[in-house]
Amino acid sequence: MEKLVINSYDDFAAYLGKNLGVSEYIDIPQQRINLFADATLDHQWIHVDTERAKTESPFKTTIAHGYLTLSMLPYLWEQIIEVNNIKMLINYGIDKMKFGQPVLSGQRIRLVADLHNIQNLRGVCKTEIKFAIEIEGEKKKALEGIAIFLYYFK
Repeated sequence: MEKLVINSYDDFAAYLGKNLGVSEYIDIPQQRINLFADATLDHQWIHVDTERAKTESPFKTTIAHGYLTLSMLPYLWEQIIEVNNIKMLINYGIDKMKFGQPVLSGQRIRLVADLHNIQNLRGVCKTEIKFAIEIEGEKKKALEGIAIFLYYFK
């Protein structure tokens, strides 16, 4: 998979309304879920108690935290795009985010990204990236939304 290389506002603008790329799949094993639970102090049984999940969960297994799925966005984004000539990048926000279906322990996810909107704000490149986190083999998305980034080009 080849990364999209962006060197300027104009490079970005050329992709308005177009697909920016698709990441590789990444595994979401129980160990990653447990580490996220430790980091966030969210040890709800549906995430970490594999034995209880087998009998009480409608999924018959544990599920990843929704925010764990969301937290994979920067890692997956880095697989899709390389932005050069910047002084700084700021995560500005996320709009219209919704969780479509849980990621089960052991499933694999990937990112699909399109350039939804772009603006030049006094020399700052504001991008709105429409994204979907897909689960391998599933039609319904794990997560969708619009990530907003501010790129300060040199």
